[in-house]
Amino acid sequence: MDVPADLALVSIDMEKYSQIPEARMAAARSDVDDVIANVLAECQLPAPQDLPGGHKDTGDGAILLFPPSVLARLVDPLLGRLNAALVRYEQRRLASSPVLRLRASVHVGPLSLPDHHGNAINDTTRLLDSQATRQALSAAKDSGAFLAAALSEIVYQRAVHAGRTPALGPHHFLEAVARVSDKPGFEQPCRIHVPGLTAPALRPYLTEAAPPTAAPSSTAQPSDVPATPFASSGGTFQFHGQVNDPTIANSIETLRIDRRQR
Repeated sequence: MDVPADLALVSIDMEKYSQIPEARMAAARSDVDDVIANVLAECQLPAPQDLPGGHKDTGDGAILLFPPSVLARLVDPLLGRLNAALVRYEQRRLASSPVLRLRASVHVGPLSLPDHHGNAINDTTRLLDSQATRQALSAAKDSGAFLAAALSEIVYQRAVHAGRTPALGPHHFLEAVARVSDKPGFEQPCRIHVPGLTAPALRPYLTEAAPPTAAPSSTAQPSDVPATPFASSGGTFQFHGQVNDPTIANSIETLRIDRRQR
């Protein structure tokens, strides 16, 4: 059977929508729709409604479909400008209106339209609902942001790692694992982003964050140590006082100290 064409997907969900008084739900949802429509136009992105089935209402949010050629723009500038629009909304929000905070996910994969059959849409919603994305929204609250987003690994590789996001680099994304409590079979690598925060600032909030990558060490490895003591090819380290630097002090046991006078 033929594989459906790839589509880029953005899933968006309002925080605590079910806690909004019923009489205000429609107005809050309309405000979110207006914010998203304005930001899409600002980013010169095509309207999802132009695709058959390109806009799928989820009640407290939506799944938006785009041609895969605009994938990088769904990361940068979309995420940053969407957060900025939510900040502006908060500054003029009436006291009776709810705070608008959003979770988002970005994915790309084969999907048939208009019936939305395919794993791509399932993976997008599960990235959105993952514990990692929910925890990232706590970091957003503490930092004054109003958006937390999860990128699937394929989106990160095609957009960020490939250098197609000028304002965002790898240090703006925290490597994590997406899991959903009521979907025990779902577990996928992802990248978490909160506008204005770097990966180290996000790490304390996430229980599913990947271990930090160790920095390259200049300390000689066992395979690099010459078999003959003090061979001419070996390196010499000279210390003229107490070693206080933790990087060196913690690795001193791997060094051989030559006190001989040459």
